[in-house]
Amino acid sequence: MGQGHGWEGAVLRLLRAKDFTCTVTDAEDVTPDYRRVHLTDGGMLAATGIHPTMWVRLWFDNAGRPHQRAYTLVDPDPAAGAFSLEFALHEGVASDWARAAKPGDTIEATVHGTGFEEPDPAPTHVFAIGDPASLPAVNSLLAALDSSPATIWFGGAADGLPFRTDPARHEIRTGDRLVDRVREDLPGLLRVHPDAYVWIACDTATTRTLSSYVRKELGVPKDRMHALGYWRAA
Repeated sequence: MGQGHGWEGAVLRLLRAKDFTCTVTDAEDVTPDYRRVHLTDGGMLAATGIHPTMWVRLWFDNAGRPHQRAYTLVDPDPAAGAFSLEFALHEGVASDWARAAKPGDTIEATVHGTGFEEPDPAPTHVFAIGDPASLPAVNSLLAALDSSPATIWFGGAADGLPFRTDPARHEIRTGDRLVDRVREDLPGLLRVHPDAYVWIACDTATTRTLSSYVRKELGVPKDRMHALGYWRAA
């Protein structure tokens, strides 16, 4: 990891994070506000292995200062040494990089802190709460828990986004007022599926609110839920 990664890079270096340089091979606009970038991995996947919802920290230049953001791997292929990333586009240096990404561009990536523990026993139902920023992780989660039907609450615009869901097994509930909708829907659903698995990946504030609600008010055990803030609202 280069010295240019600042104090965050220094901390990750002490934690034995692994660093790689990835190269863009192609990019495509899925929608005007959602872009997929294909990359070679610089030996990353062979060194680290892969698991569901695996993510990497990417390092961007922000007016000469290091800026890191985490992204879930899409279709990681260790044999080919390649993967893709999907960006929900908005204002910011990460989105600016994704908009301009072209073959030959490089980006530094750090692997540290990512992991996945499959719930045991397998849940009779999965309740996932996400938004465009966490859609790749939602898709990866559903693929990993493919024996379990799922209900997905999705905040933000969903039209045209690459959901990898099966209409026969996965229900997507979209619309505004994400926290209110989950509070209205989830208690009754948990009574039907008391051994369900609850997975929350939204902006930090929403994730914190819903995680506290699910644990403290609905009484879902820690080993039957997972919550991680995927971005911070400005």
